Formats: sequence, structure tokens, C-alpha cells
Amino acid sequence: MKITFLGATRTVTGSNFLVEACGKKFLVDCGMWQGKADLEEQNTEEFNFNPAEIDFMLLTHAHIDHSGRIPKLYNEGYRNKIYAHKATCDLCALMLPDSGHIQEMENEWKNKKRKRKGEKEIPPLYTAEEAARCLEIFEPVQYDEIIEITENIHVRFNDAGHMLGSSIIELWTKEGENETKTVFTGDLGNNDLPLLDAPTMIEDADYLIMESTYGSRLHLQNDKKAQLFLDIVSETLDNEGTVVIPSFAVGRTQEILYELNKLKETKEDEEFRRKYKTLMEANVFVDSPLAISATEVFKENTNLFEREIQEEIMRGDNPLEFPGLKFTRTAEESKALNEDPKPSIIISASGMCDVGRIKHHLKHNLWNPKSTILFVGYQAPGTLGYSIVNGAKKVKIFGEEIAVNARVEYIEGYSGHADQEGLMNFIYSFISKPKHIFLVHGEENGQNVLAEKIKQEAKIDVIIPEFGQTCEINAQEDTIQMTQTIERKVPKTIRTEIITRLEKLKEEIKDMDSYVRQDIDDKNLKDEDIFRINEKIKDLEKQIINVIEG
Repeated sequence: MKITFLGATRTVTGSNFLVEACGKKFLVDCGMWQGKADLEEQNTEEFNFNPAEIDFMLLTHAHIDHSGRIPKLYNEGYRNKIYAHKATCDLCALMLPDSGHIQEMENEWKNKKRKRKGEKEIPPLYTAEEAARCLEIFEPVQYDEIIEITENIHVRFNDAGHMLGSSIIELWTKEGENETKTVFTGDLGNNDLPLLDAPTMIEDADYLIMESTYGSRLHLQNDKKAQLFLDIVSETLDNEGTVVIPSFAVGRTQEILYELNKLKETKEDEEFRRKYKTLMEANVFVDSPLAISATEVFKENTNLFEREIQEEIMRGDNPLEFPGLKFTRTAEESKALNEDPKPSIIISASGMCDVGRIKHHLKHNLWNPKSTILFVGYQAPGTLGYSIVNGAKKVKIFGEEIAVNARVEYIEGYSGHADQEGLMNFIYSFISKPKHIFLVHGEENGQNVLAEKIKQEAKIDVIIPEFGQTCEINAQEDTIQMTQTIERKVPKTIRTEIITRLEKLKEEIKDMDSYVRQDIDDKNLKDEDIFRINEKIKDLEKQIINVIEG
């Protein structure tokens, strides 16, 4: 068996793995590259395989970084089945045409610039209509069913707890007398997401391809993050400001409000009740036509919720509905939100602020010190959301420079991804441990931290694949070999290298800040040690000034 890593390698987007086994070629995920410009350029490049030669595809979930290039795959000749959970199929029927619409809109804007420069216009990656066509090859499956793809290839989809329909995929391949079991986690969910079940624990595997988004970080506990959310929102509303929450996930909003509702039952604190009342009396606008349909998908798949939630729904208490919730469908309704002076909460796509209506809401609120921009999901490097979260003083939106005067908050615990503890618990849950773990879908620093922890505590070999590397598994001899079979098609110029180094430097400076603060708070630290640290920082400061002035 061979696995070639063609996406989500040392980054969190573009999930795409080519598997060759039992005389078949198939894909696990075909996601879109998002974030940095050099990554996004890869969306338009040719695939590193012939789409017409792919026998089938397994899709872990509907998020665009896992599904977003399926219409392109279809346009280039792929016509075989895509196996995915029913809820994933339902959501892809909404999200892929919506992605196509965004491609068309963004492309129209880019072509206007090309036209002014006298350059040739180019077509979008795919259109909404083309995305709708590819839905005919989706094959819905349910959790826990073992599906026979061929006599020697079997798969089972298990609940990953990350989003509605998200799946951990077990893959059995038999070549000769040797059977190999490989597990692809897709994106693993938080154990404490209040609506969805926790990720399914898998008993055994020979090889594990695992996400590592939060490989070096821990999330806040539920009660703490719910209280923090309430404090931030109520303070902003009291200040007559608007709370802007960049997020596609309608479910994320309901999760927060459901938690607050539960927390309210345990609190006798009068100040808490006042804040809760402020929140409940505010208008909560979900500004996305897509979200309206997505809410219906949630309602149609309530069997995937925790049992306690299902029982509440049966009693008529639906956590997907609450006072003050309003959906804005049209562009006119969306614009009206920014003209209304009344304090409110606006939830709008996209979660990383790169496309969609959220950019208009940021343009109208980032400059306002009364407003709050509240992030509740992961922000990939290179995105507008990443810049805002990491302290940018000014950002460009629609070509206009906007000052960041608003309060910026990030509640990491609401991420749909498991944190380091959740990832380690998933590994510990195996009765028969994997021989090797491949870390994908993570930033390099977090992956390195997680890899060391797995090696030291779980005693399992860890590989962090590069783009284009192929792992050849010899089940008979019980060996693996990693080879570089494909080079990146986007050339690594000195310009892209500078950007890469700057991104890495940002992370290193953050780490340095943390370590230095720990050192200077140490009362046992000698004066000469503090002096030495100060001199090193002064030298670094001079080097940074030289770069700026140069």
C-alpha cells in the first residue's frame, strides 16, 4: 500500500491523500488551500494525479478545506463515487455551490483588475452551477456500517465529533494474505462540544493519519469559556457596541447559548442573571443565506446530537432556536445591519474573514472602540482573521486601510478541534496501538511539540510528512519507506521564502515572549542573568530596526 500526502502537510488546509492499494487508486479528502497567497495559488494548479484514474473517494467531512476542490476534480474528469456520511452529503449540497458562488464573485473582482492592467481574463476555479453538478456522485453512508468497496477494500465511517457528519474513517486493505488497517481521523472534535457526541474511540490500527491543529495547546473548560463569552458580549452590549463573530458554523452559536442556558441553572449570582438577560434581549443576527439552510440540515439530523439534547428536543425545547435569533438572507438585509445603531450580535461567514459578508461587517466595526470582534474558531496563518487576532494595528479590506480600534477577543475553547489532551486521549484509547502515526493538518511548531509528546509518553513512532512524500507500506515485511515522489508545483521563490520566514519568526517571538516573562518572574534569577537577557533583547531589537530601515 502507498499513501501520498498531497495536502494538509505542515499546514492546516488543502487536505488531500492519494492511496494506492489492492490494484486501486483512491482519495481521502480533496480540500481547498486557504490562507497565504502561495497556498491559494495551488488551487488552480493541476492535480498531482489523473482524476480519471481515481477509482473512488472517501470524504471525512464538509468543511471546504477538506471538500472544496471536489467540483474541480469533477470538472477534470472524475465520475466515480464519493463516500461520505449522509449529513456531510447534505451540507456539501449547500457549501460547495456556495463556494462556487464565492469563486465567481472573487474572480469577477480579480478580472476587473486584470482588465485595467490589460491582462487576459481567466475563469473562476469553478462556478456554483458546476459545484451543484458534482453532487450527483456523492454516496451517503451511515456511521458504524462496514462498507465493501471491493472484495479486498472495506471502510467504516465513525463519528469524529467535529461537525455534523464529520467522520473518522477506518480502512481495511487486504493484499495477498496480509491485511492492513489504516485510520484517517479527518478533524477530531472537542470532547466537550455540547451538541455533538464525543469522537468515537477506535480499538486498533496499524497506521494512524491524525490531525494536529492544536497539537501544542489546551482549551478552556466549558464553564470558564461560557462565562468568558457572556462577560465579553454583555460588556460590549452595555457599552452600546456591536459584537461581530466571524463564523460559518451556525451550530457553534447554538452550542454557546446552550452552555449559557445550562450554566444559568447552576448560578444564583444576580450579576450573572443581569448579564444573561442583556444577552437574551439582544438581537442575534446570523448573516448568511447558507446558514438558514444549514440550520435545516441540523434539524434534519438531530439523531447525531447527544442523547440528552435529543430528549430535550422531544420535549419541545430545541437548542437550535432561541429568542432574538434572526437570519438575514439578502444583501440588502446584510447592509442594513451596519446602518442600525442598536447594539447587536452579528454572526457572519467566513470564520477566517477571508471571503463573504464578514468583511463588510469588519470594515464597519473594526475602527469602532465600542465594538468587539470575537473569534471562536481556528485562524490559519495568512488569513485576515489571523492578522487581527495577532495584534495588527491596521488591516486592508476591499483595498481600504482600516484601523483596528475595536476590542479583539479569542475564545479558543469553542474550536471544533480537539486540543493536545484530546488528541493524546484518542491515541491512548487504542487497545492495540498503531505502529506509526502520521501527523497532518497542523502548523509545524505544534506538530513538533505533539510528536515529541507522543514519542515520549505513548512510545509510538511519529512521522510529519512533507508535501509530495509517499509512504510505501510493506505489510509482509512489516516495514515502511518514506520517499519524496512529487515536488510542489508552486515554485518557492525568494519572495515566498521571506514570507515563510516571517511567519515562523512571529511564532518564535511569541515563544520567546512566554519564556522571557517566565524567567523575569523567577525571584531566584540572578541580576547578571537578567542583564544578559536584556542585552540579547536589545541586540534583537537593533536587528529588527535594521530590517525595517533597510
